[in-house]
Amino acid sequence: MAMAWRTSPVAQMGFCVGGVMSTLVIYGLLQEKIMRAPYGATDHAEFFNFPLFIVLCNRLLTCVVCLLLLVVRGGQIAPVAPLYKYAGVSLSNVAATTCQYEALKYVSFPVQTLSKSAKMVPVMMWGTAIMQKRYTYYDYLVALFVTLGCTMFFLSGTTQLQVAALRHPVSGDDSLWGLLLIAGYLGFDGFTSTFQDKLFKGYNMEIYNQILYVTLCSCVLSMAGLFMQGHWLPALEFLSRHPDCLLDIALLSAAASTSQFFISYTIRTFGALVFATIMTTRQLVSIMLSCVFFGHPPTAPQWAGASLVFGALYFKTYLNSKKPNRQTAPNSTPLPVVSGPGGADDEKVQLLRVEIDGTEPATVVEK
Repeated sequence: MAMAWRTSPVAQMGFCVGGVMSTLVIYGLLQEKIMRAPYGATDHAEFFNFPLFIVLCNRLLTCVVCLLLLVVRGGQIAPVAPLYKYAGVSLSNVAATTCQYEALKYVSFPVQTLSKSAKMVPVMMWGTAIMQKRYTYYDYLVALFVTLGCTMFFLSGTTQLQVAALRHPVSGDDSLWGLLLIAGYLGFDGFTSTFQDKLFKGYNMEIYNQILYVTLCSCVLSMAGLFMQGHWLPALEFLSRHPDCLLDIALLSAAASTSQFFISYTIRTFGALVFATIMTTRQLVSIMLSCVFFGHPPTAPQWAGASLVFGALYFKTYLNSKKPNRQTAPNSTPLPVVSGPGGADDEKVQLLRVEIDGTEPATVVEK
């Protein structure tokens, strides 16, 4: 029976789709619940305001899992690259993740998720500036349509205003602040994927070794940030008053870590194109479920913007599938696989390296 499952492409595909979709959709819903929904009785309801604590919990669990895998597989546990290189990637990743969670205080989850699709724009900018990479005409065209669709979605309707009023009824510039946080996320996240390409070039390291030390640095940075902001004790006090919030954070971290293995298995079994299609579909499903569970249905212009974004992403995947061995210009590189938590991709750094278009592998970063 087990052998039949392993040799059945349909069963394997169902396993991959179900695993990636379920873990990351659960992750996305929990992310929105923790940052948007109040905890406690109506008269004494409180919001969780400590995103660095969520980052810390997620990174701790990822460290434990990666360490166990290295021990079981007999991999190298000692750092392969200098620690400052791991810390450099970790710093930009923690900044991106913090902006991601903070943004949910001011904009809705659909706005945040669609905005993540625009990460290809800063990745292309950083890649050109740092790595002197060149991109194809279709890459720029896809990036243009994704950016246009995200802009339409953000500026149309009142979704983001309703979320802002829920948490900050006095402030009048919450949508602008939310947009700035999303821009910060995109900038830091694009820098992370480009920076790790540059820093780790020339090092022969197992993927779990890289994840282990990047997340260890993230734990240190998150802990330092909590103490510097004076949020360590308030976060623990909040969780003692609302243990259901602690359960949500634990489930979120478990879903994020588990998704890493489904992502790895999917890419190894079916390749990057199938993975990119699954991740794009997961974003659409996450947005639809968020609208159902948290009551912020998009307007008609927002649906049009979302259609533009997902149409461009599916078109990019289609082009890649039609030309798997396409020759690109010298020093050119394909766009990175677009993913989001939701995720990340995610709230985690997924440092898998996959082949796109038969050229140099792109780094997948899931938040």
